[in-house]
Amino acid sequence: MKSTVTREGTNRGGRMALWRNRDFMLLWSGQAFSSLGTTVTQTAYPLLVWDLSHSAALVGLVGGLGTLPYIFLSLIVGALIDRWDRKRLMIVCDTGRAINLASVLVVMWLGRLTVAQICANTLIEGTFYVFFNLAEVSCLPQVVSKEQIPLATSQNEATTGTTVLVGPALGGALYTLSQSVPFLADAISYVISVITLSFIRVPFQGKRQEGQQRKLLAEIREGLAWLWHQPLIRFIAFLTGGCNFIGAGLLPVLLVLVKQQHGSSLAYGTILTIGGVGAIIGSLLGAPIQKRYRFGPVIICLIWFEALCFPLYAIAPNPLLLGVISACLFVAGPIYNVVQFSYRISLIPDELQGRVNSVFRLLAFGFQPFGFALTGLLIQWFQVIPAILFLSACALLLAILTSVNKHVIHAGRT
Repeated sequence: MKSTVTREGTNRGGRMALWRNRDFMLLWSGQAFSSLGTTVTQTAYPLLVWDLSHSAALVGLVGGLGTLPYIFLSLIVGALIDRWDRKRLMIVCDTGRAINLASVLVVMWLGRLTVAQICANTLIEGTFYVFFNLAEVSCLPQVVSKEQIPLATSQNEATTGTTVLVGPALGGALYTLSQSVPFLADAISYVISVITLSFIRVPFQGKRQEGQQRKLLAEIREGLAWLWHQPLIRFIAFLTGGCNFIGAGLLPVLLVLVKQQHGSSLAYGTILTIGGVGAIIGSLLGAPIQKRYRFGPVIICLIWFEALCFPLYAIAPNPLLLGVISACLFVAGPIYNVVQFSYRISLIPDELQGRVNSVFRLLAFGFQPFGFALTGLLIQWFQVIPAILFLSACALLLAILTSVNKHVIHAGRT
C-alpha cells in the first residue's frame, strides 16, 4: 500500500487524502464486501452444525478447524509471500474461496451435507485465508504512506465493526430464510473482491534484489530471528494469541446461552449485531488514541477492561444484556488492533513483511483452534457457566502479565 503515482496528496496525512487514494479504496471496498460475506457465513456455520448435530463440542471443533491452518502453514506461507506476487496470490485465493463455498451449496442442494463435509470446507477456507491474510497485511505499507497506516487500519476496523453490526443479524435472517442463502451471499462477495483487486494498479511489494534465492528454511529463520529480537513485539504476539484464545470461545458460549434462554437463530445474530455497535465505536476511537497516547498504557488498560467485562456473561439473564456485554467487549478489540498493528507494521522492513507477520500471526491465531475446541468441550462436560469462568480466569492472567511486563510499561510511540 505505497506508490507516489497513485497516492495523490497522501503526504498531507489527512482523511480526504486517504479517500482519494484510488488503489486503497479499491482494496478497501472489495474487502468490505468480502468481510460482510464472511461474517454472514461465520454466523450461519455454527447454526448449521448445531442443527445437524446438536453438539456444542462439534460447534467448537468446526470453529477451530478454520484457524488450524495458521499453525501448520503460516511460516512457510510468510516466506513465499515475500517471494511471490502478492496481488496475484490474493486473486487466486478469493477465487478458490468462492469455488469452495459453491461446493457447499451443491452438496446442500443435493441433501447430502454432513458435519464432515463442513469440516473439510472449513479447512480449505482456512488454508486460503492464511495466504490471503498475510498477503493483505504485507501489502498495506505499499498502498498507503507510513503516516496513514493508523488511519487506514482504523478505517478497516470500522468496516469490520460495521460488518459485525450488520452481518450476524443478516446471517441469522438469511439462514432463517434458507440454509443455503448465507453461503451463496459469501461466494458472491469473494467474486466482488476478485474484481476490485484486478483493477488495482500499485504493486503490492517493493522491488526485490536480483540474485539467487536462498533456501526457504533460511528465509523463515530470518523472520523468526527478527521478531525474537524485538521483545515488545514478541510479547504482544503472545498476548494477542491469548486474547484470541479467549475470544474464540465466545461464539460457542453465546450460542449455548441463547439456546438455553430459548432464543432463536435471529436472536443469536442480533446479539452479535449489538456487539458490532461497540466495534464501530472502537474503530472510530482507535486512530485518535494511537496518536495521542503511549502504546504501553493503552494496551494495559484495554486488557484489563476485557478481563473485567468477560465474567459478566455468567450473570446475564437475557439476550439483550448478552448483546450489551458483547458491545462493551467489542469496543476494546478494534482499538487494540489499530494500536498494535500500527506500531509493529511500521517497524518491519518490506522485504520481511510476509515472514515477520507470519510469525506474529502464527502466535496470534495459533491459539484460536484450542479456544474453540476447548470451550466446546468444557461446555459439553461442565456446562456453560464453568466455561465462562475458566475463560475469565485466563483473561485475568493476561491482564496481570501485561501490567508487569517492563517492555509494555515503557513502550512509547513509533
